[in-house]
Amino acid sequence: MKKSIVLLTLFVISNLSAQQRPKLVVGIVVDQMKMEYLYRFSDDFSPNGFKRLMNNGYTFQNMHYNYMPTYTAPGHASIYTGTTPATHGIVGNEWFSRTLGKEMYCTDDANVKTVGDGTAEEGAMSPKNLQSTTITDEVRMATNFAGKVIGMSLKDRGAILPAGHFANWAFWYSKTGSFISSTFYGDKLPEWVSQFNSEKHYMPYINKGWDLYKPASTYNESLEDNNPYEGKLYGSAAPVFPYDLKKMYEKNDAGILRATPYGNDLLAEFAMKAIEKEELGKDNITDFLTVSFSSTDYVGHLLGPRSMELQDTYLRLDQTIADFLNYLDKTVGKDNYLLFLTADHAGAENVIYLKDHKYNVDNYPSKEVKKSLQDFSTKTFGVDLIQNYSNFNVFFNKQIIKDKALDLVKVKKSFKDFLISQPQVKRVYTEEEILANGGNDYYLNFVAKGYDVTQNGDLVIIDKPGDIEYSTTGTSHGTPYSYDTHVPAIFYGWHIKKGESYDKKAITEIAPTIAQKIKVTFPNGTEAKVLQEVLDEK
Repeated sequence: MKKSIVLLTLFVISNLSAQQRPKLVVGIVVDQMKMEYLYRFSDDFSPNGFKRLMNNGYTFQNMHYNYMPTYTAPGHASIYTGTTPATHGIVGNEWFSRTLGKEMYCTDDANVKTVGDGTAEEGAMSPKNLQSTTITDEVRMATNFAGKVIGMSLKDRGAILPAGHFANWAFWYSKTGSFISSTFYGDKLPEWVSQFNSEKHYMPYINKGWDLYKPASTYNESLEDNNPYEGKLYGSAAPVFPYDLKKMYEKNDAGILRATPYGNDLLAEFAMKAIEKEELGKDNITDFLTVSFSSTDYVGHLLGPRSMELQDTYLRLDQTIADFLNYLDKTVGKDNYLLFLTADHAGAENVIYLKDHKYNVDNYPSKEVKKSLQDFSTKTFGVDLIQNYSNFNVFFNKQIIKDKALDLVKVKKSFKDFLISQPQVKRVYTEEEILANGGNDYYLNFVAKGYDVTQNGDLVIIDKPGDIEYSTTGTSHGTPYSYDTHVPAIFYGWHIKKGESYDKKAITEIAPTIAQKIKVTFPNGTEAKVLQEVLDEK
């Protein structure tokens, strides 16, 4: 009798423990995904991918980034830390650091080395520049480091930043066709990764080439296949289907897969292998898998948001996600995993496309903006005072200003007046204005939340809506406007009710919401505002 009571008690405790947290949390980030794609391509999606998530999960229709610049590295960092670049310190993909006086890359780490079949530069990466903890870090600590955390992406930053400081592994794609890592995580790749790499899973995709996934009539939400707003994929004669990937591969390397939908397929294969071999979600100690699909960004940048290539990439990704969900159902169990899907930023319309339809906008390449600043400086002060211009930030050479006995305040005022006179500029803020932000200026709020005083510039520029610092083909992102900030956010699975919200939400609410949902400590930089809808289970 006593033995039966003990066994029953253990059974109840075990079940209570299992109910407190899911066996596996899966974070999916789709690089450069506009919320609008879920609407525009909806008729052509299957019932089992994006629609399954939306119909059976909780969808936030009005999720936005709340800072600028809206780039990949800050986006991933903000999703998982629950805070903005002003706090977590990842202020761009790469940026000029005023403290260091030089350019730096978000995940550069000269103290670590490549692990796996990649170049020395590809693997010298770690999360050391990320100043805040992540929700993945907090899961590791909450489980006394027994729960596993693994991050993966085609991009190093898309793998490393979500996985946080305490991850078991982060893996990213090399131009050799292998998934690699760094000595920050271990001295040798796990055997299953080496085996996966040796099988060259990328080659079947390259050999079959890229043609339309569905009949051409399906793509009536896009422009014609050959249009002037698209760039050319790896030297192709024209931006038209089909693409001979074998020729591109022979002239380049396996990195070409990134700019095709197959990069997403390869990553999904790798993710499923990781779940199997690392036994993610196999016990009641919560594991966390972060997956960032990057091919959407490469295709979007090169070919633009209205291209058939981009639509094809999303139709294929829809099927990839359907297959991935089915795999999770079979291996982890339908009620045992909590999944969220969002994006690291959205993207602008091609500016020439808008211009051709009589919208008075234009492109202003960053190099031209910098040159105009240098020319103004030389004309006004007799010397070039511009130390750097990047990521909408102007940095002055303080040593020259000091040597010339110039008044820095007057220098800033002079440049600000000049910039405001430029046709593309909407706002210009000085460092002093940014740090004194009172919260009443809508645009300044975006700048302040993206501004780290130890790293950012003396002036920050916001261009007018529609204008872009990019080339004439494809697209880019980075601004505080809704076309760059509006992204999907869907929660699905463990203890998630069906529903949707049209209230405006902030991307920084995702991580603290998960922390509350699975009962772990908040990431240390978050303001801890949560998505109540996800916490309500009825």
